[in-house]
Amino acid sequence: MSAQTIEIAITAVLFLHGLAHGGVLVALFAQSRGIDTGTWQPAQSWLFPSLTASTATIIASIFWLVSLIGFIVVALSFWGLLIPGDMWRQLAVASAIVSILGIVLFFRTWPMFNTFAALGVNITVLVTQLWFYWPPSTM
Repeated sequence: MSAQTIEIAITAVLFLHGLAHGGVLVALFAQSRGIDTGTWQPAQSWLFPSLTASTATIIASIFWLVSLIGFIVVALSFWGLLIPGDMWRQLAVASAIVSILGIVLFFRTWPMFNTFAALGVNITVLVTQLWFYWPPSTM
């Protein structure tokens, strides 16, 4: 596989992961308007069960909005369009941590496939950036 193909694939995954956080925001917004979202449940935290529905929605929305913006900026920076150099790596780690915290705090609120897919991307970002520092800057 060529370096350019790998760059395109990485950019696409990071960008789509950011957009997926936007999908959760849309579901939360729809639920707050009384729209049925199927298997997507309203925000509720197992760690803070006494949160009102509106407070839980606001807190969850902050996690997803920060993750959405973070991963979109990471994707565009990795592609070379925003932040120059390797600073995208630190933002990728921070965005993955925010996303993981949101997933953990609101675990079992959203469909398991989506939850595990998001965790998979987040963990991959952490492992590749904290342990392997991949892809190399010379790509």
